Parts: sequence; structure tokens; C-alpha cells
Amino acid sequence: MSILSVRDLVIEIPQGDLLRGVGAARPVDGISFDIAAGECFALLGESGCGKSMTALGIMRLLPAAARASAGTVHFEDRDVLALPEAAMRGVRGGGIGMIFQEPATSLNPVLTVGDQIVEALQLHAGLSGAAARARAAGLLDQVGIPDPQRRLDEYPFQLSGGLRQRVMIAIALAGEPRLLIADEPTTALDVTIQAQVLDLLDDLRRKQGMALLLITHDLGVVARMADRVGVMYAGQLVEDAPRREFFAQAAHPYSVRLFAALPDAERRGGRLATIPGSVPAADARHPGCRFAERCSDVMAQCGSAPPPWREAGDGQRVRCFLPGAAPAVAAASGSEPQAAAAEERPLLQVTDLKVHFPIRRGLLQRAVGAVRAVDGMSLQLMPGRTLALVGESGCGKTTAGKAMLQLLRPTAGSVRLDGVELTACSTAQLRPLRAKMQMVFQDPFASLNPRLRIGDIIAEGMQALDTGGAKQDMAARVAGLLQQVGLRADMAGRYPHEFSGGQRQRIAIARALAVNPQLLICDEPTSALDVSVQAQILNLLSDLQRELKLAYLFITHNIAVVDYLAHDVAVMYLGRVVERGTADEVLRRPRHPYTRALLAAVPRVDGVRSEAPKLAGDMPSAADPPAGCHFHPRCPLADESCRCSYPVETLFGATHAVRCIKL
Repeated sequence: MSILSVRDLVIEIPQGDLLRGVGAARPVDGISFDIAAGECFALLGESGCGKSMTALGIMRLLPAAARASAGTVHFEDRDVLALPEAAMRGVRGGGIGMIFQEPATSLNPVLTVGDQIVEALQLHAGLSGAAARARAAGLLDQVGIPDPQRRLDEYPFQLSGGLRQRVMIAIALAGEPRLLIADEPTTALDVTIQAQVLDLLDDLRRKQGMALLLITHDLGVVARMADRVGVMYAGQLVEDAPRREFFAQAAHPYSVRLFAALPDAERRGGRLATIPGSVPAADARHPGCRFAERCSDVMAQCGSAPPPWREAGDGQRVRCFLPGAAPAVAAASGSEPQAAAAEERPLLQVTDLKVHFPIRRGLLQRAVGAVRAVDGMSLQLMPGRTLALVGESGCGKTTAGKAMLQLLRPTAGSVRLDGVELTACSTAQLRPLRAKMQMVFQDPFASLNPRLRIGDIIAEGMQALDTGGAKQDMAARVAGLLQQVGLRADMAGRYPHEFSGGQRQRIAIARALAVNPQLLICDEPTSALDVSVQAQILNLLSDLQRELKLAYLFITHNIAVVDYLAHDVAVMYLGRVVERGTADEVLRRPRHPYTRALLAAVPRVDGVRSEAPKLAGDMPSAADPPAGCHFHPRCPLADESCRCSYPVETLFGATHAVRCIKL
């Protein structure tokens, strides 16, 4: 029996001529599905498909202008949409709990963790005082937060991203809900913390018989968690299938193209399949199939009438005119860029790099310690190759990248770019060298000036470094750069807010390329992108590397992207590189326990779970790193010898090096 039944739900946002009721946007346009007790139903699709709006409609938390104009939402045989608001407050939290996508903005920054959990307990469980506090501590312990009594009195900013997400889960569980809605619960988390959160949700679902509506665009998470999958596109479900059938043979052309866009080692050196165009706007009207404009299998009837639901297998339904399952999409073939010659010198040589931030206290602000963000890092990057720097958040990856470019001055160590020692250069001496090294930041919207047109943004670097020539030449160069990254030249007059996330990332890449660099440091350039947009950016980076012989230092925690793009890999933990080597050496034959744990935590689209031990707890503070090997408090192999001294580097062949005593 279904605990939640959604039938023909339509959510409208009035716009245009409100008096005549025209121009209403429909982010959700006739969606239907059921979820049984103890079942996990995954709602999958690109950003803009209406997944989160569906969840907000179920919870009756829609924005002020939006309304559910048609359909029903039955939760335990009650029509949620017909309940008065007073009754609905009992359903929210008490019957249906929700984990929002971004815990940092969903938690109240001026209330302690304990106050926020107690608030939910007072409302839904009638507890207060010592009883509520004891229950709150029990919930924190249930979701795997260490030292729960101390954490109750801490504020959200004092917790890591993984711990904040666990607090959100604890608040959602306070009312003992029978249905939990998880909206992208692991999008911004490292693979290790993601694995912990997913295991927690799965255990709670199985032990408590709780239904789970999981909203995500990550196919690996779906394969790991879901019992059934609903693929959503432009406000409607286009495929509904059991997990096994869906991953064995996706039926809808859109689903097939999502799989084809996934990066992996088999596609290395080739081009990923991409989906042209973007999800249509919510106010667009569709006489036929909503995916027709982006579909390579389109037929005549696709543009004239909406496709009906049809059976495509054992419990698998698809909304498509194709008589059978959609054909697989093959990625274009290619060849991996050639390795640099053995006699060629490194473009970037980093030796014993340290970046320490002083901790100051007292009236006179004396230094009482230091945060050792980067603490003795060494690596090298050859011309025309990609070195992936991987590790959990807080390990020092971004700080190291900025220090290499001298955006942060290192505390100690050497950084040589094409034979020039950067740490010894003054600001004036560094200025002409900036053209050789550029950075693509994680958030393109935050790194682009909202007051400048993108043509001016791209030209700014050329003007500052005097590499653009005359004004007419510079305009032609900007137009050429836009076309090089897959944008139209006439877009130069637009502002950043007029572009999608993937387009803004292309603009950031064009800005970096404007001064003809030899080295690009890419800081999580695809972390917030859908799989289809991610494929476009990865194809672009591969093409640019082949054409311009660029070297990339690629900072990421996405192992699938590393497997597709990188030639070499360095694994970083608490400010130091613990394993380095070629991509095949590190990803196929990992030797360090931390590397093995990282790879074991990656959710796979085949649903197979690694037998390697999972990482427990969080990374220690860089202000007080453990003695000896920094990884020993979380290492399953650690013994007393690991606590005595930091391991020296052990070589396994010419390129594979590991820092571990237990090898």
C-alpha cells in the first residue's frame, strides 16, 4: 500500500497578463507517482526539470507566487492539498520530514544545534526541558555525530558540511516521519561524507520502515539507494522503472543520454556524449514531446502530439513514441594525449610547499598557533598533461592551488613555473608571469563581475597584461574566444546573470584563455553542474588541451571525472600528498589506505558496493594535526608505530609514490 500517492500534480506560477490568466509557468505539469512504506523512490533529472518544486508542492512550502492548480497529493489517505494550514503544520515534520539541499542556509545561524532540534521536538513530540535535550542528544548520536552532548551547544558555523547535513537529518527525524524527502542531500559533500550520509539514510529507512523520496541528478547515488526510479524532464515524468531494469536498459532517449554523458576511464581520450540545448523554460508550451528539440531519435509524430505511456519491460514504463528502448549513444572515439617526453622538464615544480595561517588571540592579537592548511607538499606537472589533486574538503587543495599562483604567499617552500622561482618574485615581477598561469574558480557566478558585460570581463585580462593589441584586435580576440568555448560572438554584450551555470563556466574558461596561458588551475569546475553540462565542459577542456597543449592542475573530489580526464593523480590529506602516480597506478592499484577508502566511497552506476572499509569520522583540524601519520585516527591498519613519526615516501616504480608505514 502506498504511503504517498501523487496524481496529475500541476504547479503554476502566474506571470504575464494575470487578469486574463495567460503566460503561467508550469514547473510541474501533471506528475504522478506512488511510494510505499520502506521504499526509496528516486526522482532524477537535470536542474530546471521541476524536481525540487515537486517536493515543495508535496510539503505545501511553495513560493508565494506559486500554487498547486490541479491534481492530488494523498499522504496516508489524506489529501494534503485540501488540509487547512493548521492541520498541515502537524503533517510537516510529524508525518513528512524534509532534508533541504543546502544545510548551511537551512539551519538558523543564531540558534544552537540543540535549540533547533528541541524546537522540532516541542512541536511534534510534546517534549521540553531535560527530556527534549536528552532526546536531541540521542538523535545526534543516531545520525552518527560524535560527542553529541557537546555538539548540542555548538552553532552551525562550527560544524563541517557533513555534520551540518547530519543535523538536518536529525531535525527531520525528530517528528518520527513516515516519509522523508531528501533534496540533493549529498550534492556538495565529499565522497567519503556522502557515503556516510547515504548509509545513514539507507539504515534508517530499513530499520524504521520509512519511505524515502530521493531527489538527485547523480546516477551513482540512484544506483546505490533507489528501489524505483522516476526520470523527470520539463515538469513531467518520462520514465518510471525499477532500479534493476532502469540500469540494465534505460528506455527513454533522455535517460540514455544521461548515461552516455557520464565520464569514466573507458571514455578517456574520447569525447563524452552531450545533450544539445537545455531544459525548456517552465512557461514554454509543448504540442508534442517535450524532449523532441534535443532528441536525435525524433520522428514526425513527436512534434504534433504528446507521447503516451507504454510498457517497456518488467514494471518499466516510458513516455515515448519509439517502439522499443532507445538505442545506446556511443561517445566519439579519440586518443589519449601523448605523455610528455622523459627528457622534457616540468612546467610546474612544487617542493615542500607550506601555507600556515596564524591563530591570534588576546588583546594584543599574539599568535598562539597556526592552521597548517598546506604542510610540506611536493608535486610536478609536465607540459600538456593533467594532474588531478584529490581529497576531502579541508585537506588544503584550493589553498595549495592559490599558493602556486602566488594569490596566497606561501609560508615556505618552492614553486617553479617553467624554471622561474615564483616565491622569490615581487608583485611587479609576477605581473608579466600572470599570463602564463591562470585559474578557473569553483563558482563562476561569484568570480565574474556582475556589473560588467562578458566581453569586458574577457578583455580585462588582456588589457591588464597588455596582450590584446589594438581595440579592434581585442574585440576580434574576444569573439574568437567565445566561439572557441562554444558560445556565440554576439553574446559579448550580455551580463553574467543572463547565462546558465554551464555557460558561465565557459565564460570563466574563456577569460583564463585570453592571455594565452600555459597552465590552468581548475578548482572544482564541474562540481555544481548537471551530468549533461559537465560532459560539455569536460569535452571543452579536453579539446583545448589537445589544441593549445595546456597543462591542467585539476582540483576535484569527483573520482569519475579524474578517471576520464587526468593523466596523473596526487591524493592529498591534511595538507600533505599521501599518494601520487599515474591515473592507472593510483586508481587501479591504490596502496594508501586513504586512497582505497576514497575509491570505495564512490557510488557506482552498476550499484556494486566495495568491500573496502569505509572512512569513519571527519578529518582532524589543521590547527591541531595528529602526531605521526595524520591519517592514523581514521585508518583501519594503524598501530602504535603510526603515531610516532610521519611516514617517508616509498617508491613503487618510477612514478608511483606512497607515504605509509604499513606497506
